Amino acid sequence: MMTFDTVKALALETLQSPRTAAQKIMSVSLSRDVLWSALVLVACLNSIIYSFSLLAVDTSALPPLFRNPVMFFALVTGVLVLTVHAFFWTGRALGGKGDLGDLLILMVWLQALRVLAQAVMFLLMILSPPLAQVFSLVVGIAGLWITVNFITEALRLPGLMHGVGVIVLAAVGIVFGLMILAGLIGVGAMGVTANV
Repeated sequence: MMTFDTVKALALETLQSPRTAAQKIMSVSLSRDVLWSALVLVACLNSIIYSFSLLAVDTSALPPLFRNPVMFFALVTGVLVLTVHAFFWTGRALGGKGDLGDLLILMVWLQALRVLAQAVMFLLMILSPPLAQVFSLVVGIAGLWITVNFITEALRLPGLMHGVGVIVLAAVGIVFGLMILAGLIGVGAMGVTANV
């Protein structure tokens, strides 16, 4: 059973030494069902915090999809599932030998940290919008660095540049996947007229 201090220490280690933290996270034995459920849970938490953040900004310029918490949740969940599979299969194509479960637990952990960062950003938006923007930039850079390391470790790739390659190539697949997802959700929900 992980205590608060253990989780806090692991979060700090994720920032300082992501590959070492990845090894510890992957050593936790959880079934795929639990991991997929956890991914949906973090997507739900992400959507709830996002919904609260909409109260602090003018949403009139946003497409309808981004003003509807349920639709936003569906989008976030779909993107996360697509991302995990895109990273895994691209990594395998580039010679990776890792397990989907290892990658999945690392992505769940990363998304849990992002939920925490989003909560902090929400508070900063209320207290100091310029500081919130700086924090958002720092979180984005740190998130990318951690993701590269997590992918490299989970898929047992030769080096970090292979991890970068996985992200770049997977991004192409994710774009195509998003186009399909947008079609399933409905083009109208995204604020795009059907005859365009």
